[in-house]
Amino acid sequence: MNKFGNEPERLQKVMARLGIASRRHAEDLISRGLVKVNGQIVKERGVKVISTDLIEIEGSQISTTQKEQNIYILLNKPEGVITSVTDPRKRKTVIDIINKDVKERIYPVGRLDYDTTGVILLTNDGDLTYRLTHPSYEVEKTYRVWIKGRIIAEALGMLRKGVLLEDGLTSSSKIDRVEFLKKKGNVLTVVEITIHEGKNRQVRRMFEKVGYPVVRLQRIAFGTIKLDDRLKPGQFRFLSGSEVASLKRAVGLDTDY
Repeated sequence: MNKFGNEPERLQKVMARLGIASRRHAEDLISRGLVKVNGQIVKERGVKVISTDLIEIEGSQISTTQKEQNIYILLNKPEGVITSVTDPRKRKTVIDIINKDVKERIYPVGRLDYDTTGVILLTNDGDLTYRLTHPSYEVEKTYRVWIKGRIIAEALGMLRKGVLLEDGLTSSSKIDRVEFLKKKGNVLTVVEITIHEGKNRQVRRMFEKVGYPVVRLQRIAFGTIKLDDRLKPGQFRFLSGSEVASLKRAVGLDTDY
């Protein structure tokens, strides 16, 4: 049981503790006007609630006295899908893919671009979501990147050392593999790169900065969770107990496994 009494607590803290969303995602939901307290839309992050308050998220009432069982899902996100709970433009979301089979209210851990495929995690574990997405925990993400032409050693060196983008210098990156492919008379370079930041569209902007716009992008690993060929685009599976435990250990959380 996760209870809070008549001592007021910040709304986003309560949402995170109940497994509704990470604090950061809870703040985003609040600022977008998707959360109501006692029938009133709240957009201020400093709002506090008590146990008798009625909290609604996107029209659904949440329990303030009991947390649902935590679930953890790996989805191989296909192209043309939004990494969000809802989309005002009515485009397909990652939640739309799984909602026929998963009744619990869950949320994506971080984001992938509309045209980026691969690993996206979904859960109702707010503590884990917070740590997996907060920059201070430096969780690694590995991407497979397709670009036109043969990338030169100088560009790879710049990617490894860090690239200056408009929102700051990226940290050093690890280049795991570089492969050249021939396709219809053209040469494609496939690069596997590991980063531990989460700037918006970071990988695409990094390669564009060094002169090689991305043709295709796939995330193949998030933390300790890796994609394999058995999970096709649009398919998902529940993480095993050992996989959940490995994620938690990586970010310093206690685990029962």
